Amino acid sequence: MTHTPQTYRWAVAASFAVQGLCFATWASRIPAVQHRLGLSPAELGGVLLALPVGSLGTLPLAGWLVSRFGSRRVVLLGMLLYGLGLPLLGLAATVPQLLAALVLFGMAGELGNIGVNTQAVGVEALYGRSIMATFHGLWSLAGFAGAGLAGLLIGQHIGPLYHFVGVAVLVLPTVLLLAPRLLPADAPRPPGAPLLALPDRSLLLLGVLAFCSLLCEGTMFDWSGVYFRQVVRAPEAWVGLGFAAFMALMATGRFVADWFIDRYGRHRTLVLSGLLEATGLLLAVAFPTLGVATLGFMLVGLGTAAVVPLVYGAAGRSTTMPAGMALAAVTTVGFLGFLLGPPLIGFVAGLSSLRVSFALIAAMGLAVAALGRRVK
Repeated sequence: MTHTPQTYRWAVAASFAVQGLCFATWASRIPAVQHRLGLSPAELGGVLLALPVGSLGTLPLAGWLVSRFGSRRVVLLGMLLYGLGLPLLGLAATVPQLLAALVLFGMAGELGNIGVNTQAVGVEALYGRSIMATFHGLWSLAGFAGAGLAGLLIGQHIGPLYHFVGVAVLVLPTVLLLAPRLLPADAPRPPGAPLLALPDRSLLLLGVLAFCSLLCEGTMFDWSGVYFRQVVRAPEAWVGLGFAAFMALMATGRFVADWFIDRYGRHRTLVLSGLLEATGLLLAVAFPTLGVATLGFMLVGLGTAAVVPLVYGAAGRSTTMPAGMALAAVTTVGFLGFLLGPPLIGFVAGLSSLRVSFALIAAMGLAVAALGRRVK
């Protein structure tokens, strides 16, 4: 069945929201899981490595599946598995069980990620203008809503398992509703482009930018709650404030990023984004009070808002590779940042402190600012 571009747009937007909700549901409960299993910061860093390992290992497969079977089938499969993976995380009673659940959760998330971004590239082509950042904004908005919901449930002393099951129950019928409303076919491959190929220099540069920004994002996702608990020493009810502030500003920034990019250009957008990331992290390190750290995390959210949507949109328009494969190539490089960030924070914190770890991550923001001018 053929639908209007508006229908496809809202179906893709809802798919982004589903994935943002699922991820934030897990991320907002990391401090509770750490406390339940008695993990030190270094041990938590090692455990958190499992999720990006699952994601990274799935990227080549996800790109091939999109090119072979189409993004619609891949994103539906990814969302279903993402929702079902949440209860597995809640049921994990030992570290090995949590590791296995996180690997599966990461695999499901990456199938959905490559599938839905390929869908977004197709919808963007229908509109003939930039709308990628808005899609990612809905992912962030759903993440912000998920963090707020977690705060309410924590305040009512509702455990992670019941929280995870409840979100899974919401996800499954939503996926069935979206299935017939997604784009049925992707953009055709460039003439003569192979199904499998190494990324060219321009795609590698996009991957490095994604690497730096995703390392900052991964730090916020996995360690913001821990930072507020152990460094800021926020009251228990306010432990999730830093994560919520980060998500709120990242979502807000993505809803205006398309306009900003069109008005001021990609170079200026990337330079400003990197400077905001670095400034926010250093502010939270220098003044670890509840108010100032929250402001710092807000700046990090605003800084990360445009980088990944801009990079993914550019990768999806590659003239040398199919959109799914180009996205997978760039995301593979970028997700190395997500892969290295959480354990790096934990290991450096074990040797020194969380404040030193966050100060080191600020260098990634400066790298985004420096490299942003080189994007064609």
